[in-house]
Amino acid sequence: MDDKKNIDSRDGAAGDALGDAGRKHDGERKETGPAGGESKPGNTFREEAIDLAKTVAWAVAIALVLRIIIFQPFNIPSGSMKPNLLVGDFLFVSKPAYGYSRASLVWPLTRLDIHGRILAHEPKRGDVLVFKNRKDGNKDYIKRLIGMPGDEIQMRGGRLHINGAPVQKEFVEYRLASCDGMAAKQVPTFRETLPNGVNYIVQECHGDRGHLDDTAVYKVPAGRYFMMGDNRDQSEDSRVTARVGYVPFEDIVGRAERLFLSVDGQRFAIRFGRILKKIE
Repeated sequence: MDDKKNIDSRDGAAGDALGDAGRKHDGERKETGPAGGESKPGNTFREEAIDLAKTVAWAVAIALVLRIIIFQPFNIPSGSMKPNLLVGDFLFVSKPAYGYSRASLVWPLTRLDIHGRILAHEPKRGDVLVFKNRKDGNKDYIKRLIGMPGDEIQMRGGRLHINGAPVQKEFVEYRLASCDGMAAKQVPTFRETLPNGVNYIVQECHGDRGHLDDTAVYKVPAGRYFMMGDNRDQSEDSRVTARVGYVPFEDIVGRAERLFLSVDGQRFAIRFGRILKKIE
């Protein structure tokens, strides 16, 4: 019995000793915690700021990658593509549609001396596309592709001719439109149908008497394309050779796909009926 009591007593003493040692160790940890680098309010703020900066950097990097590889947003600043695209339209342009070139990059990389195109796909006649205009400081232009390499394009009395043949043109209706910055008036619109079956509406502010309604024959060089605006009398396009001319394949940014927003700046209103409209 005495032996058992002694064993129990020793076990209890050992337990107390361990307990005291543990409490002492805990006390030492608490005492040495601040000196060992316990977080302070200043450190926490700095860490949060660093985390935020990393998040923003990743977001910007992802946005740039998407902008270069997948889609790039654009807005319409002029009426050269009326009645199909309006001032205040915002749209997405597909980058993979025609492959990638210098024009696919973001500024200032677009000024790099890079030539050619990778994963190239030939654009189709009638596509609405965005390109860099070298003759206007590499600004973005949006037009419709009318002439392919090797084509002969001419306007005769307001009628588009491709390789000597007149393009089908049918009157649609009169629409209210502003021309040359003047008050709105009724102007005729027509449906053009290209040789490959693509059709769209064009607008003619001056009927068949516009200064670009009768032209010489344009012979499109290899590797270049002929672009025209749907607002035929209010568009500076490939018909104006000194300011636009033939567009090199490598200067094409991508194909205009779909609107994601449209804002009427004069009325300070959103054109809800145009949101998500497919561009044709």
